[in-house]
Formats: sequence, C-alpha cells, structure tokens
Amino acid sequence: MDAKHSNAMEFVNDFKTNLFNEEVYVYTPKGEMRIIPKGATALDFAFEIHSDVGYHATAIKVNNKLVPMGYKLSNGDQIQVITNKNQKPTEDWLKMVVTGKARAKIRSSMKEERRKVGEIGKEALERKLKNLKLDFEDNVDIISKYFGFKSRIDLYYAISQEDVKVSDIKNYTIESGKLVFRKEEEDDALGAEALKEELKKVQRPAKENHSNILVNGEPADIYQFSLASCCNPVMGDEIFAYLTTNSGLKIHRSSCPNAVNLLANYGYRVMKADWADKVSTNFIVELLVRGIDSGPGVIQLLTNELSNKLGVNIKSFSIEGKEGLFEGKVGIHVLNRDHLNLVIHSLESLDGISSVTRTDRTFK
Repeated sequence: MDAKHSNAMEFVNDFKTNLFNEEVYVYTPKGEMRIIPKGATALDFAFEIHSDVGYHATAIKVNNKLVPMGYKLSNGDQIQVITNKNQKPTEDWLKMVVTGKARAKIRSSMKEERRKVGEIGKEALERKLKNLKLDFEDNVDIISKYFGFKSRIDLYYAISQEDVKVSDIKNYTIESGKLVFRKEEEDDALGAEALKEELKKVQRPAKENHSNILVNGEPADIYQFSLASCCNPVMGDEIFAYLTTNSGLKIHRSSCPNAVNLLANYGYRVMKADWADKVSTNFIVELLVRGIDSGPGVIQLLTNELSNKLGVNIKSFSIEGKEGLFEGKVGIHVLNRDHLNLVIHSLESLDGISSVTRTDRTFK
C-alpha cells in the first residue's frame, strides 16, 4: 500500500473514531436507531423521541432493566420510555440531562407551570389595582419593574407564593392614572432603620436555641420565625433569613426559586442565617418515589429499606399504582442534608426504583 493511500485510510479511520467518540448509537424498542451526543442520558433520549414523551416520562428501561433517568447511555443500548399523562418536569430534571434540546424543553414546561400557578397572584394584583381605581395594563409593568422582576409571570408567581404581597405596594404617588414609586435609593436609606423597628415587633423572650438556627449570630428562637414552605430547608442546606411584612422571619434555602428576587429586591430585609450545628435536629422531608409496580411487595421493599436498614422514622406514606408503574410519597424524619442524601441514594439503588426526588412540602 503506497504512502498516499495509507494516509487516506488513516484519515478515514481517525474520522470514524472521532465520530464514534462524539456520538452514541442507541435503539428504540422497535429497533429504530437514534444518534445522540456522547454523555446523553436516558431522559435526554426521551426528549429526543418527542417532547411529549419527555414531558411525561415516569420511568425508563435500558436493555429491559429499569434505570435512573440520569443514566448515561452507551452504544447499542435499547431504551424504553414509560410515560404517564400526569407527569410533568421539575427543576431536578435539569440535573439529569445534558443536551440543549432537553434543557430548553424542561425550562419551557416549568415556565408554563409557573404561569399557571401565577394566575392566583395576577388575580390578587388585579383586585388591588381595581381598589385603587387604576388601570391594570397601565400599571402592571411599573409594579413589576419596582419589585425588580424581569417579567409579569415572575411577579404573579411571587405574589401567589406570598414572597411579595400586594400590601407591599406602597410608598407611591399617583400621577395621570399611573403609580410613581419613591426612588430606590430613598428606600435603601430607610431600609436599615425600618428593619430594626420591624425586628422588635417579632422578637420573643430569649430562650434556648431549640431550632438550631442562628440569625445574625443569635438564636432564631428569639424571633417569631418559621421555615419557608416554598423550599422547606433542612440542616446542612445553605440558608438565609427574610423578614416578611406580617409573618415574622422566614428561613429560606439559598437555592430557593424565590431567593434571587428576595435578595435583589429586598436586600435590607435579608439577614445572614446558619445552622448552629451543635445538636441533632429532626426535620420532616417528603420524598417522591417512582418505579415499577410489583404489587404489595413495593410497600414492603420501601418500608424495609427505610425502617429496618436505615432506621428512619416514617411520618407519612401514600402510594398509587397504574399501568404497571407506581408513584409514592413518603414523609420521613432526617437529621440533616447528608442524612437525607444517604436515604435518597439508598432508595435509588433498589431494584425497580426509577427516581427519588425531594419535594418542597412542609409538614406541620
């Protein structure tokens, strides 16, 4: 073989190798081949098939074996996506995909869900402006800008979650039918003093720090406070305290979906918070568990892993099975985030379990 022909063959072989390294060839249950990027996951594949398949994916089998949705696919894998019309994407799904297509679809679905939830906030804002005898369209963008939101949807959502209250619309004048708010720098100047006065209103007699939370270095128990229901933090989560207008302090996770807006628009109401880390504290967290429905054995499998092997106390347990799949919600007592992660990883390793995610449900 001459040198020229040899170089050409090497080029072709190198090209094939590079192509093989950058792409993965996988198959549907019917044997149809699909080409996906290297590193793509089972959930990426679901969105590659069709957006609706991705949106409603509840469990995924690779080579007839149930796998986590974030499972990385290899050449030759055969994938079956099991769907349920009641399923919908969550923020955790963004951690389970790598392709731009899947990320865009998940974000789009979450935005639409945010819009639906925000309808309650929109109605509350409409009533507020109606009481002020102001036109909604003339003022909604002014209000949105005042609170620092990039879109109306974000404003409506914040109101529906009570992170912003319509009663917070104050310090304004009305000119030609439109709200004119006091300049931001004036609010900032008044903010520190206002915070001191409002903190006095939510103070309680000093006592031991049973909550194991510190606010500005002091026990949170000296204030009226509660864990934010929108993110339900547990010990080990990075947290901050936010002084509400009429519900005392709320302790949020730093990763809370509402954190950015609170920090950006109510900076003077935000205070440093930490875990005291001296004693073990019980937190109740809800887990959403999905997998293959094997009948009564599913309940035994989960309760045995939680109670007998992990020694976890179960607060609540509900499970529903349909079309060969199950979805269960389990409320459990955990000590901290590390303990929670241990429980999640243990459940994920069980046969027949497709996904285990933490919800934001708050228990009374």
